[in-house]
Formats: sequence, C-alpha cells, structure tokens
Amino acid sequence: MTPRCAVPYTTERRQVFMNGFKTALLMGALIGLFMLIGGLLGGRGGMMMAFVFALVMNFSMYWFSDTLVLKMYRAQELPADRAPAIHRMVATIAQAAGIPKPRVYFLPMPVPNAFATGRSPEHSVVAVTKGLLEMLDDSEIEGVLAHEIGHIKNRDTLVSTVAAAMAGAIMMLASWARWGAIFGIGRSDDDNNILELLVMAFLAPVAALLIQMGISRSREYMADETAARLTRNPLGLASALAKIGAVSKRYPLRGNNATSHLFIVNPFRGGGLSGLFSTHPPVEERINRLRRLTA
Repeated sequence: MTPRCAVPYTTERRQVFMNGFKTALLMGALIGLFMLIGGLLGGRGGMMMAFVFALVMNFSMYWFSDTLVLKMYRAQELPADRAPAIHRMVATIAQAAGIPKPRVYFLPMPVPNAFATGRSPEHSVVAVTKGLLEMLDDSEIEGVLAHEIGHIKNRDTLVSTVAAAMAGAIMMLASWARWGAIFGIGRSDDDNNILELLVMAFLAPVAALLIQMGISRSREYMADETAARLTRNPLGLASALAKIGAVSKRYPLRGNNATSHLFIVNPFRGGGLSGLFSTHPPVEERINRLRRLTA
C-alpha cells in the first residue's frame, strides 16, 4: 500500500502569506538599494532616476520574469500529444492541489531536473528536462511534478523569480558602485564617498547571496511536504531526489547561478565547500524528512 501522510493546511496558508510578504519586502529593498546607489553616484537627481528605474524593474519582474527564465533555458512548450502521461500527471496533481493545470515546458538538458515559474497559479508553468523524463520512473516523475506544483500552490514561484531577477539587479548595482569608485563618480570627490561606493560594491553580491539562501531553503522543505501529501507517496519524491542529486554532483552544469534556486536540486554545483552557500537544503536531509513522513 502506498504510504500516506498529512501536512497541516495551516502551515501552507502561513507559507502563502509569508511569500507575499517576502515578495513585497524584496521589491521594496530593491528600490531602496537603487536609490542608495543613485544618491551616492548622482546626489538627489541620481536618487530620483534610480527610483524610477527600480519601479520599472519591479513592474517587469512581476509581469515578465517567468518568460525571461523560460527563454534563458531555451524551454519549449510540451504538447499533450507528445507526452500524454506527463500531462495526465500534471492535471491530476493540480486538481488535488486545487489550482488550474499549469502549462508544461520541456528543457533540452541531459541532466534530470525541473522547476516551476509564474506569477500566480493561473499563470504557472512546470518545466522538466530531457534527462528527468529519461532517467526517472513514473512514481519519481510524479513526485517531482508534485513538488513543483507544491511551489505553485504555496505561491513560491513569484517570490523565487523575483529573487532571481533581484540577484541580477544587485550584481548590476555592485558594478555601478565599483566603476563609480574607480572613476571618482559621485556627489562629491571626497574620500568618504569613494569609500561608501567601494563598501557597497563589496556588500551587494553578499546581499544577493543571502537573499537567495534565506528564501530557498525553507520553501524547498515545504514543497517536499506538499508533494508528499498530494501524491500520498513520499518515497517516490525521495527516490527522485536521490537520483537527481547524484547526477548533479557528478555532472554540475555551467550556467547562471542566480537562477539555481528555481530548480528542484541545484544543478550548478557539485558539493564540497560550495554546499555551505547552496540555495538548497542538503538532499540527504530532504530525503530523511520525506521518509519520516511515511510513519
């Protein structure tokens, strides 16, 4: 008999609220950082220009971040007649989750992995790689799809895509600050202003890393638990995580690490000391938690 488990709905509602709060906080922080850099570089005029630029970026992140991510990985929509079993799984899990059926996209990547994106359940996408469809069995694929639909149900997809876009924006801010310090661009030529720009250039990438880590680790555990409840089979997802994690360690990809937290397992790092700064919890701990849910 398939192991059964139960995850409190109150926990999911709390996660939905927290993700909305985090999204608003991220967008507000982005505006503040842009205004700070703009003020250091151009005084009040620079601050106002940065404010307008940040508003435009926030608007773009909200409406178009999912499209940008799909284009980044050359994802193509997967028709139902090419993968009817996958579409049936997605439809069944989405119905159990109480959300509209997400669109299904295909990524031409040889390693097994998947991610979800979209600003809301009504505009959501589940993307799976070629390697995932080839290396995993049906129960494992079902677990992965349920994990990604769990992200959609918990409203993780908006905050994760905003975080990815914000990480890129922060790196751009760091570049502005660095070049401003090198060429002495700022509201004054005093040493204090140059020092402020150099400090900002150093702290901005650190802030981007901390933002990703703080968002991703907790949401992965929650999506795992949601998937276990939706499929009533925690061991299917646990087996999938073991396979995906093993391949990712042996064959880490080269790519934009600012989007690593979108995937079910980080595909860009092979472990070691870099795991201390990973945007994902350890795969082993996620598997152990899923196994405990079968009790």
